[in-house]
Amino acid sequence: MPWGSASQEDPLRAGLRFTCQSGCTNCCQVQGFVYLSEQDLVNAARHTGMSKRAFEARYVYRTRNFLRLRKPRGSQCHFLNEQGCAIHPAKPTQCRLFPFWPELVESRKEWNLTAKHCPGIGQGPLIQIGSALETASEMRQAYPAIYEE
Repeated sequence: MPWGSASQEDPLRAGLRFTCQSGCTNCCQVQGFVYLSEQDLVNAARHTGMSKRAFEARYVYRTRNFLRLRKPRGSQCHFLNEQGCAIHPAKPTQCRLFPFWPELVESRKEWNLTAKHCPGIGQGPLIQIGSALETASEMRQAYPAIYEE
């Protein structure tokens, strides 16, 4: 459940503040996997000029229920370089929506823990909790197997 309704005692309940910080790739450095939807796969392949099949063979690990980017040795992502994300215009839904993931938006504790490595949390304009939850619902739609209840 989200943090609750607006309260004068707790302004965070009215919404969240977030804006990406120039040059920051901290979210890309966190241990974990980048999951892909089928559309993410198509978009990334197209952006790199590769066929879907070739892109998948080179960069994707597929299981019965999930697609995820393979991790290169010594890095979290093949597409992270000194300038940032090499496939930024076609980056996966998971990356595009960060930090508006259900598990972060629906938990003050998780949001605050994430803020320790994400300098954009707490910055920028106020984002209403309803808008944040709507954005988070895109994650549930893109990756239903992850968010099955």
